[in-house]
Amino acid sequence: MVLEKLRELEELRKRLSSPDPEKAKRQHAKGKLLARERLEMLLDPGSFEEIQWLATTRSTLFGLDKKKVPGDGVIAGYGKVNGRPVYVFVQDFTVMGGSIGEAHAEKIVRTIELATKSGVPVIGIWDSGGARIQEGVASLHGVGRIMKAIVDASGVIPQISLVLGPAAGGAAYAPALMDFTVVVDNVTYLFVTGPEVVKEVTGEEIDFEGLGGARVHSQISGVAHFRAGSEEEAFSLTKKLLTYLPDNNEAPLPVINTSDPVDRVDKELDSIVPEDPMRSYDMRMVLEKVFDKGSLLEVHREWGQSIITAFARLGGIPVCIVASQPLIMSGAIDINASCKAARFVRFCDAFNLPIITFVDVPGYMPGTQQEHGGIIRHGAKMLYAYSEATSPKITVIVRKAYGGAYISMGSRSMGADIVFAWPTAEIAVMGAEAAVRILYRKQLARSPNPEEEKKKLVEEFKKTFLNPYRAAELGLVDDVIAPRETRQKLYRAVTILLKKREWRPPRKHGNIPL
Repeated sequence: MVLEKLRELEELRKRLSSPDPEKAKRQHAKGKLLARERLEMLLDPGSFEEIQWLATTRSTLFGLDKKKVPGDGVIAGYGKVNGRPVYVFVQDFTVMGGSIGEAHAEKIVRTIELATKSGVPVIGIWDSGGARIQEGVASLHGVGRIMKAIVDASGVIPQISLVLGPAAGGAAYAPALMDFTVVVDNVTYLFVTGPEVVKEVTGEEIDFEGLGGARVHSQISGVAHFRAGSEEEAFSLTKKLLTYLPDNNEAPLPVINTSDPVDRVDKELDSIVPEDPMRSYDMRMVLEKVFDKGSLLEVHREWGQSIITAFARLGGIPVCIVASQPLIMSGAIDINASCKAARFVRFCDAFNLPIITFVDVPGYMPGTQQEHGGIIRHGAKMLYAYSEATSPKITVIVRKAYGGAYISMGSRSMGADIVFAWPTAEIAVMGAEAAVRILYRKQLARSPNPEEEKKKLVEEFKKTFLNPYRAAELGLVDDVIAPRETRQKLYRAVTILLKKREWRPPRKHGNIPL
């Protein structure tokens, strides 16, 4: 009797791990791995423990009682990534197109809830046609339950989505609710309404790639934080991302030995900023010289590019970087850059990661497109994010720091703990030319030689305001430093601020601008 029951269990397990050969073949033909192959690529060998593998649909409508499959199209459980525990769920497109039924959804919800209770990251691999039509409102309820579970876990544990196939309809919002989304060229298709519906409603003809492919969400919509060329690269990116993240919002930061001396000096930093303030340079070169070698991991690299957001290490300590990028629009902040920076700052603050800001910003991007698109309310998100953040905040003013954009880039008024400035810093309401035109309009109009007068006044304005010393006199800059000193100055500031405590008035929550 016992042997018979064991054989029955073995048969069930065998059935579970043996996908339909024809469906598996079609999955591979699309350049996609099977669900269990994805698990093997993500997790440490032999570390996966599956839960609820016998759960299946409760519905009997549309013949579902005759199509019951153990697992109901999603594999869930826990394992390890480079020795660190994680929870994971993987949708299986070979089972009813990975559609989300009630039982399928409850497995995902339980995985997220268990990850939250355990205080470890959760990784979701999405490959689904959306809510299961045959289950009606029960499937919609299941999708809603997934979304609520993600929101409840937000800011408590890191949540990472890999969209390795379609993620359609209401289910498309689930990956977007998680902290980071990884997409893959020619594999990811993420949209609320598919091409057929778009054509029917709007008359517009577009294919899956053009509507919701990986490039669309990396460069245009901003839904994707990382774009990979293959599933293998996507898993590699995910593993690297995890190395910067603590297990939960109360866990210590994952410090490692990078063998890069904290007192390393790079004299090239002293000459990296061009003497001509109108000339651009690549801020990435600054970051690569300041932080531990090879540690820079950009987030949203292809979207909102006038601001760089990235993880890096400083003496092995993981930190968050928000930096102006003078190569793009001279570093002016537009709508996308505002949203990108705000969300990154809020994530880093939720998990107590130090936030280091590098400033070279001439202002907000002007124009009717930006104004009508809501640069005021979107730009306000950055102000809100920096103001509410209580993790260590350190700012380095590299060159231009003008107007409201200066305020939003981690200024002292936004609660920066330490503010450094390079001697090349220019901190003012606006540039010299514009300021002189406004301040001395009448004087220039009366002058017999307005061009010469203007030139003289511009030079006087630069000497008075376009330097870091006026701000330092007012206590708004803590130290004017040689660029070569930046690495060691930042390391000392980070280490002293790691145990920072900051009290805020009790409240249910604030109200961030839309």
